[in-house]
Amino acid sequence: MTIQQAGAALRSRKTTSLELTLGCLERIDRLNPKLNAFISVTRTAAEKRASEMDAELTHGIDRGPLHGIPIAYKDLVFTKGVRTTAGSKLYSDFVPDHDARIVEQLNAAGAVSVGKTGLHELAYGITSNNPHFGPVRNPWDPEAIPGGSSGGSAAAVVAGMAFMAIGTDTGGSIRIPAAFCGCVGLKPTYGRVSKQGVFPLGFTLDHIGPLAMSVRDCALTFEAISSARGVVPGAVTSLKGTRIGIPENGFFDRVWPEVKGGVNMLARKAESMGATVTAVKLPDLDELNVVARLLLLAEATAAHSSNLAKRDMFGTDVLALLDQGRLISAADYVNAQRLRKKMTVAFNAVWKQVDCLIVPGTPTAAPKIGQDQIEIGGVADDVRLVTTRLMRGINALGWPALSLPSGFARHRLPIGVQILGKANGEKTILEIGAALEDATPEVRKAPSLA
Repeated sequence: MTIQQAGAALRSRKTTSLELTLGCLERIDRLNPKLNAFISVTRTAAEKRASEMDAELTHGIDRGPLHGIPIAYKDLVFTKGVRTTAGSKLYSDFVPDHDARIVEQLNAAGAVSVGKTGLHELAYGITSNNPHFGPVRNPWDPEAIPGGSSGGSAAAVVAGMAFMAIGTDTGGSIRIPAAFCGCVGLKPTYGRVSKQGVFPLGFTLDHIGPLAMSVRDCALTFEAISSARGVVPGAVTSLKGTRIGIPENGFFDRVWPEVKGGVNMLARKAESMGATVTAVKLPDLDELNVVARLLLLAEATAAHSSNLAKRDMFGTDVLALLDQGRLISAADYVNAQRLRKKMTVAFNAVWKQVDCLIVPGTPTAAPKIGQDQIEIGGVADDVRLVTTRLMRGINALGWPALSLPSGFARHRLPIGVQILGKANGEKTILEIGAALEDATPEVRKAPSLA
């Protein structure tokens, strides 16, 4: 059931917020021991909040589409009175005395929080294999990673433990879990959603956004957490006049055939709906990734510099990255920011030709937990570098990006595409995404969970 469907059922009195919330809590009780999607579950507060939202609807108070809807927050987001760990031993007992701005906004919209979801330690990684709280597991295959760093948010949504979960994205951390778990994830334009009250990782790269089971559910959430209005798509049956670009360089190097096939399938579907699909040439994606990676190494180390002496408090992979960041000089960082501005101008030239780009999400389906190498075209490559290669640079550009399921690969694991748009172009990518979602119901399936 989507948020829109649940909202309609609430308003027709076919269900209540308490019934929806108890349903999510029951699935958490049953499935979380297997999937480890939640670090903290706020059962008592959720039941109380749901009853309050039911009472408001009974008295004619309707806060909007998210009124009474059970949701979850990545455990990076400050929640007043509720433990917020950042997936770190450093903050295992940290209880904020205030809510993040995004929590205030979703509370005002009437949402009901059922808890805090698991993540890669300090949001610095793509596996969500957390050394302190245990690995989050993929609902399609518990032996596979859900992606990261917002792995718990994606797993919770796909497993029906929440209707929507907030994630963060610094180098793909919303879009990777969306692709690996088979849901929708929206990384809004940089700065369009407040980061106030969210643990930082990359100061100029961090984005906040939703993961849900439909494009429209992500759009509803985006309206609630930003100043955007009128971005929720209606019925989109035609894409006539829409210009869609498919990059002829960079994005299709070293990807599984099934992933490329998913992009081609959606491109053909868009053409059948009236869109014009053309090949476009982009600047060097690998160079952009180098810039983004250097920026993150420096910014992440700066964000956590006060704790670096407590070396036994970090997992080995995160500590290694933070140590690498100490090697970045101020000159290197400044020059990377200068190059970033130049490359942003160069990449933005594409918007004179097209309205959006459709590109692969992750080059592969989800690898197994603990797997360090993955094979593409007969050649083994590093899982982390492969998984972020088509996403990391988009954070440096600040563009909005929508991750959308595009089918299944080997072992029946989900794969996805990204729809990229220009800054503040969420309305366009959401409309195109909703149209393609409606036209391809066969790629949207739920896993069988005992």
